[in-house]
Amino acid sequence: MSSIRSRFGGLKSIKPSLKRSAALVGIAATVPFLAPAAASASTKFYGSGSSAAESYMQALFAGYHKLHPGIAFVYNPDGGNAGVTDVVNGNSQFAIQTAAPSATKKKTDWGKLFLDALCIDVNSKNRLSDVSESAVQGIFESNPLYNSWSQVPAASGKSSNLGSQTILEEGRNSAAGQYTFFVQEILKGGSENQSVTQESTDGEVKVQIQTHANAIGYVGLANSAAKNEKALELNGVPCTSKYVASEKYPLWRWDWVVLPANPSPQLVTFFNWVTDSPAAAKIIDKAGAVARRHELQL
Repeated sequence: MSSIRSRFGGLKSIKPSLKRSAALVGIAATVPFLAPAAASASTKFYGSGSSAAESYMQALFAGYHKLHPGIAFVYNPDGGNAGVTDVVNGNSQFAIQTAAPSATKKKTDWGKLFLDALCIDVNSKNRLSDVSESAVQGIFESNPLYNSWSQVPAASGKSSNLGSQTILEEGRNSAAGQYTFFVQEILKGGSENQSVTQESTDGEVKVQIQTHANAIGYVGLANSAAKNEKALELNGVPCTSKYVASEKYPLWRWDWVVLPANPSPQLVTFFNWVTDSPAAAKIIDKAGAVARRHELQL
């Protein structure tokens, strides 16, 4: 398996703009790097992108900082698509994206990091346990086929017990790679209906599902099956790391790193560590994603 380094030649150091640096330092106060010694780091990298992958990346930042105390990271979870735009405009040194690379994004290079998934979640009070992809499409599509829970067919498990309650659809806005992936895979390029609440972060979708018994939404693997929330089986396959690793879960996917054409060599070294190091693989698996070493076992 080739490392990320082999994909990026002519490496040169890049620096974020002073205006963006100041903004991201402010973000660090609310989205802190998870290592107390980070303040003494001599090199700090600024990234942005997927909120669904943020917990994985924060765990990796912390693990790498223990090995290299002079390096720290600040991450703004503004959405995968927004993060790519940040890199294109020179406002971030890297981005994390949960949708496949887009040929329209110039001045960037992409690399696979680890396996993840988009889970379809409902409130734990909902008895529904299993749906088909077509049923999810029927809930979220622009002209929805299903508006109440009594209309939603169970694929093979238990039907919903919410009767005629109106379905509360939770999703993401267009800044998110989650949105792009969902539209491509479930809506087949169509648009979401106007009833879908488009949240800014993956965590906000999770909270809405946890709070409302009649809610359904799509979240990353890290934010799935939390308290008062459960992931539905999709076409009879659970949204768990086991079935993501085997690529049997229908909405498995890669999480990607997006770098400028001439990234910092130190940053490339970090992402090579993420993809190739057994220590990083343990961190990724513990955080809830699936390390890419499993690619060799499929």
